[in-house]
Amino acid sequence: MKLQDALIMPRLARFLPILDWGRAYKGAVLTNDLVAAGIVTIMLIPQSLAYAMLAGLPPEVGLYASILPIIAYALFGTSRALAVGPVAVISLMTLTAASSVAPPGSAAFIAAALVLALLSGLILLLMGVLKLGFLANLLSHPVVSGFITASGIIIATSQLKAIFGISASGEAMPELVGTLLANLSETNIPTLVIGALSTAFLFWVRKGLKPLLIAAGLKARAADLVAKTGPIAAVAAATLAVVLLDLETRGVAVVGDIPQSLPPLTVPLFDFGLWQQLAIPALLLSIIGFVESVSVAQTLAAKKRQRIDPNQELIGLGAANVAASFSGGYPVTGGFARSVVNFDAGAETPASGAFTAAGIAIAALFLTPLLRSLPIATLAATIIVAVLSLVDLKTPRTIWRYSRADFAAMAATIVVTLLLGVEPGVIAGVGLSLALYLWRSSRPHAAIVGRVPETGHFRNVRRHKVLTDPRVLTIRIDESLTYLNARWLEEFVLETVADHPEAKHLVLMSSAVNSIDASALESLEAINHRLADAGIKLHLSEVKGPVMDRLERSSFLEDLSGKIFLSQEEAFSSLISLGDEEAPPREDPWMARGLI
Repeated sequence: MKLQDALIMPRLARFLPILDWGRAYKGAVLTNDLVAAGIVTIMLIPQSLAYAMLAGLPPEVGLYASILPIIAYALFGTSRALAVGPVAVISLMTLTAASSVAPPGSAAFIAAALVLALLSGLILLLMGVLKLGFLANLLSHPVVSGFITASGIIIATSQLKAIFGISASGEAMPELVGTLLANLSETNIPTLVIGALSTAFLFWVRKGLKPLLIAAGLKARAADLVAKTGPIAAVAAATLAVVLLDLETRGVAVVGDIPQSLPPLTVPLFDFGLWQQLAIPALLLSIIGFVESVSVAQTLAAKKRQRIDPNQELIGLGAANVAASFSGGYPVTGGFARSVVNFDAGAETPASGAFTAAGIAIAALFLTPLLRSLPIATLAATIIVAVLSLVDLKTPRTIWRYSRADFAAMAATIVVTLLLGVEPGVIAGVGLSLALYLWRSSRPHAAIVGRVPETGHFRNVRRHKVLTDPRVLTIRIDESLTYLNARWLEEFVLETVADHPEAKHLVLMSSAVNSIDASALESLEAINHRLADAGIKLHLSEVKGPVMDRLERSSFLEDLSGKIFLSQEEAFSSLISLGDEEAPPREDPWMARGLI
């Protein structure tokens, strides 16, 4: 029986990681997790309220989305430090998607948010079961960075209405800025004072409080953690000011009554038309949420030499979103800021997330009356300060210097997101990432190579001083051969041969070729026949084992006019020895022209 358990447990642990880390759970680990959970709970309460309102939902929905989803991720997720819950970008995407169904705050809008969470969860679960975690790689980092930067700017701009106490609307910058300017004359001064002071205080806390605490004698780590609780101080001070000065009667908007309850059991609306309408937004939301979450999880795991399983992360995030849909929440994912706080506070297992959920549940049961007079302007300030940290203006300059193509994709994503909104921005980002990948794959790097004198190494004739032979032409292909570049391969080889009329042998150096698909095989066969008609033999060198295995299952090797060489050195030495000894290898003419 023990042997059977030893065989079954590792398999179960792959799907329930808690069975892995839970077996070694000890008192010291429990203490660290509890401390981390306490700090993250303090940080998450105002964030949850703020992000729910950003999504156009009642504030308590943010608390509900921070309880059962966190527990579900703790059971199925693989990251030891990832803190799951409402985040800014996903909240904005939820607002955009659900607004197409009903006005924000309405019952139909809340129902649409639940459906979005369920659809998102089911999509993520399906991707996890099918092991499609690699799809996250289709979104290039420049595109993701551009989208998050543009979204951060939109979110920060959208919150200015709460800072000024005016109304504004719009999903993109032109409409947002237009409505803000049109209503600026209606600014509520007490609201503006609270919003401006809250924003200034939170910015100062982020940069100035930690050095002050260190100067007062506090250790760096403790000072950093205390500084992270700044939003609670802002919430307490602003709420107290509203109560003592009776600012609500002077037009300061407040959160209002928040139900004292645990998350209700909710059943998402099973309406085929609604599901169909929200399917694409849910897919986009799932992709962005997963990319953001797995990036944070991998970064934090690397710091402790741990690993995460992207496919299991899909299941963990899927379970969290399904849990949100049945507990009055809305779509969630792993948040960067709170995950870093969780990590810095010493969280060692996902149990810290479960303890955080317990803390949020206690707050939902007993502390919500204290938040009734919390000014919405202060919540808007917490959002502005949080999202502006996501705005990255340095990366575009770095990418411009490194790659014009990546910069173009990034810039286009930023512009589309700012001008047209979040969903068009995501679609543009995905489309540009795929287009960039296809463009690069369809035009791989290739080079004519020669031997470096007195070595067995072969390098690009344009870059190195090498030996070549006019009768032996060697082309190195630096990419797998697929249907994307099959036609390019034919054209490149034949054009190169036309430029070298003395060539009698062509060697395709295949050290970088990891696969050859059926389309590329047909191109190789066509190249072989056309070269043979011109009196040139085609040879291959340094073919990898898996590639050779597939070639052996075709007729290509039987029809090949030349040979397969184990190494490029063997190919070069063998082929030049077949020719006239009066024509020895020589320095490549590129050298003579000074073109290296």
